[in-house]
Amino acid sequence: SGRGSFLPAYIKVIGVPMFTNTTTVFDVEKRITERVVAEFIGRGKYKIEPTSTGVDGLLTGEISSITLAPAAFTPDRQASRYVLTLTARIEFKDMKSNKILWSNPAMQFREEFDIATNVNDPNAFFGQDSNALERVSTEFARSVVSAILEAF
Repeated sequence: SGRGSFLPAYIKVIGVPMFTNTTTVFDVEKRITERVVAEFIGRGKYKIEPTSTGVDGLLTGEISSITLAPAAFTPDRQASRYVLTLTARIEFKDMKSNKILWSNPAMQFREEFDIATNVNDPNAFFGQDSNALERVSTEFARSVVSAILEAF
């Protein structure tokens, strides 16, 4: 279990500007940013702003890669299950003291998905299963916010 939040008490307003997307997956930065904001709001004690100015704390992120790899195969040697790996650089900064409170330069999130056809391209995968990006975004956001707030 967590040891409680290590954030200073004066951090009440957190800026979460749109994450940067350096992948070829369309709109992934929008969905992940939305989920991170929703996760912070769900924790109830912080006001979230979509800006990097006039805030007590600032969370920035860059999605650097999204890859798919087959994880299971049918008897016909067709991939039936994939592992999606999302890698991002995340940083949470105390704007008052201008110090980085938490960062992970290569945070990875992995999720497995069953799929009916052989797909090795993340764009095609997300096009085929629109719920997959939602699930990945939600779980990734939960991981990021928990890491920041629960002092793991």
